[in-house]
Amino acid sequence: MNPDRPDLQPGDETPTRAGFVVLVGLPNVGKSTLLNALVGEHLSIATPKAQTTWQRVAGIRTEDSVQMIFIDTPGLISSRQLFHRSMAIETGRAVAEADVVIGLLDGGARKSRAELEGVHDLLARAARPAAVAVNKADLQRFDPAAARRLAGDLGLPLYVVSARTGAGLEPLLEFVASQLPEGPFLYPADHLASAPARFFVQELIRESVFERYRQEIPYAVAVRIEEFREGEDPVYIAASLHVERKSQKGMLIGKGGTGIKSLGAAARAKIEHFLGRRVYLDLWVKVSHGWRRRRKGLAMFGYVVPDAEA
Repeated sequence: MNPDRPDLQPGDETPTRAGFVVLVGLPNVGKSTLLNALVGEHLSIATPKAQTTWQRVAGIRTEDSVQMIFIDTPGLISSRQLFHRSMAIETGRAVAEADVVIGLLDGGARKSRAELEGVHDLLARAARPAAVAVNKADLQRFDPAAARRLAGDLGLPLYVVSARTGAGLEPLLEFVASQLPEGPFLYPADHLASAPARFFVQELIRESVFERYRQEIPYAVAVRIEEFREGEDPVYIAASLHVERKSQKGMLIGKGGTGIKSLGAAARAKIEHFLGRRVYLDLWVKVSHGWRRRRKGLAMFGYVVPDAEA
């Protein structure tokens, strides 16, 4: 008997399918919102600011005999900066390990062919089933004809969706389910994520930074969980927020500590909702000079470290 399908009797089981579904696209096309919608849980940072996903984030959707592990990836940008190269490598590795690739396009934005080349090239070279999903169908400026032109001449299935409202997701899910390889579930059927809780706590703190600060501050902050005591009530969490310059530390803390207190309250509310428990959140701000431009800095916070260029 299939332990993930206790409702089935021996002899009438449907073969299970399971695999990784990677979402790729330009910054701010809605990959994170789509992952959250597909999984039904707030797992990936979703804010109006672009390029908020810095590492791949996995969310799991299990329905009947199919388990889909959706992977959110950093937005595709062309840059030689060390941190941007790190994110590009992260996306490339996710695609290489995927069973299905979904290229997400923004149906409400005007993008040049040059801006879309990265997405097109990635989908054209993907040695696995792929499709194009055009997002933001709920916007008034959405243009169905333009959406189809965005998909280009790749010869791939095209799906028009709204990650915000959930419109059009069922046909996309049916396509994904049909393309996944047969095999046992890779995670227990009741799991929604593959990463430990402390990873998502870290991301919720970082999301709160993006929501409350402007200009360069959100992009200069790396978060690291220093302590995570689940056995205590409330759960004790200590996190360090690393910025690149001393001036950024002052802006993050705010006058009289008002900034960091407000940030802590907002992040704690999210974490308590995510964990379903009371939380004591202890935040510390530190300066790690130019961490995004240093290989040691990327390694310290768990990001991919690109090879040194000749």
